[in-house]
Amino acid sequence: MLADLGHTGAIGHPHPMPKPIPSTPQRYAAIDTLRGFAMVWMTVFHFCFDLSHFGWWRQDFYGDPVWTLQRTAIVSLFLFCAGLGQAVAQSQQVGWPRFLRRWWQIVGCALLVSLGSWFMFPRSFIYFGVLHGMAVMLLLARLSAGWGRWLWPAGLAALLLPVAAQALLTGPLAAWSASFDARWLNWLGLVSRKPITEDYVPVLPWLGVLWWGLAAGQWLLARHRQRLMAPVPRPLAGLALLGRWSLTYYMLHQPVMIGALLAAGWLVARAA
Repeated sequence: MLADLGHTGAIGHPHPMPKPIPSTPQRYAAIDTLRGFAMVWMTVFHFCFDLSHFGWWRQDFYGDPVWTLQRTAIVSLFLFCAGLGQAVAQSQQVGWPRFLRRWWQIVGCALLVSLGSWFMFPRSFIYFGVLHGMAVMLLLARLSAGWGRWLWPAGLAALLLPVAAQALLTGPLAAWSASFDARWLNWLGLVSRKPITEDYVPVLPWLGVLWWGLAAGQWLLARHRQRLMAPVPRPLAGLALLGRWSLTYYMLHQPVMIGALLAAGWLVARAA
């Protein structure tokens, strides 16, 4: 239950002061809050992208470091939180049936993203974006959760492999580049050039970020579990709630914003 807001009673006695929102036994509010922050940042980013796409505020989202670096940071935060979540699931001994129920939801949403982006960007639709990548990476993370401290060097290797692949595929192995750059293999991330698509989150290097999130989560749960379970202050309660419903919010936020901008454009044109 939410704590009372602290209004004064009928005879002047104050109600108890507001209390922080605690984590539930099933969830860790600190992780939900971090995920919720990523959702807000993503929303601002996507709203700016939509403004540019509809010609209201032109920006270069494909080349300007102001936007490309933000995208990298947002995706990194999402995948790091996904790794933290897998560490929690491991500590709570979440079985395969429950894991697969959530996994199939992600797969279904990934397919909807591909379909929706095909209608909006038929030449650069999303065929392996963040949800597609997460579906593959979550399976790999679950299978490798027992690696312990080896997750740290494994994550580093995952981050470095695409750099090495690009050097090889643009050098001594250039004859292989056409195969690795093709859609049937470029989801691995071992490419000589980035494909033309609105969202591209290949397994490599991003698995490295998720592995580091998993390793960090295991370390925190082993040594600082109480800090993760600490109550969330009331001003952050909204972020924690948003973080708990991240997939639903992720699927709804863009259709809502795009619809609002289309409606606004229609009203402006009608008033002109």
